[in-house]
Amino acid sequence: MSAPQTPTDTVTDTAAVSEATSGDVLSPAPGTTGEAGGPPALPDADAGSDDAVVEPVDLEDEADEADEAGEADEADDLLVREGDVAGDYLERLLDILDVDGDIDLDVEGDRASVAIVGGRLNDLIGADGATLEALQELTRLAVAQSTGVRSRLMLDIGGFRAKRRSDLTALAGEVARRVGSSHQPERLSPMNPFERKVVHDVIASVAGVHSESEGEEPNRRVVVLPDK
Repeated sequence: MSAPQTPTDTVTDTAAVSEATSGDVLSPAPGTTGEAGGPPALPDADAGSDDAVVEPVDLEDEADEADEAGEADEADDLLVREGDVAGDYLERLLDILDVDGDIDLDVEGDRASVAIVGGRLNDLIGADGATLEALQELTRLAVAQSTGVRSRLMLDIGGFRAKRRSDLTALAGEVARRVGSSHQPERLSPMNPFERKVVHDVIASVAGVHSESEGEEPNRRVVVLPDK
């Protein structure tokens, strides 16, 4: 019996496969590999070019910077939210009291800042700012209830705090000069935390003197002393 005939197309496919898998087709072109069996070789760097030096990338430092930037953005967003909540709360309060006033929102350093301006606002300030201090605490509580975070928001009404800051800055500067000359301590009148901080900040910028707080609220006061 004669051997079966191999179809022509089968022979052709076998030849094509053989050619496709041969070294001539799969082998890379000359000059594209390094050592035998290794990855493609890179061109030699020019020693005089910037490309000759590859600077290492500190991924840990970059991650830390990204984390810090993200935390800063979150803190700023929280302060903005505090201002928005406080603004809404105070607007409702003004409506209830039937008092005209505009509300300005800002961020000062690491605190949200809210100010009520315009209109007759003396009743909201009170004697020596007592009513203002109470309203600030109520506003902080409203903000904390909404955000879940203790608020250090600052409230000003009718420019009272701004004027008080200016007056205390001048007073602290004068006391610092007297103490520096006499070398004798001076005790100031009782102040709230905002006022004491203004005085401490001024005294800290004057050479030869320093300040401390003494006493208990509401009679806590600043003492200005000469440096030893």
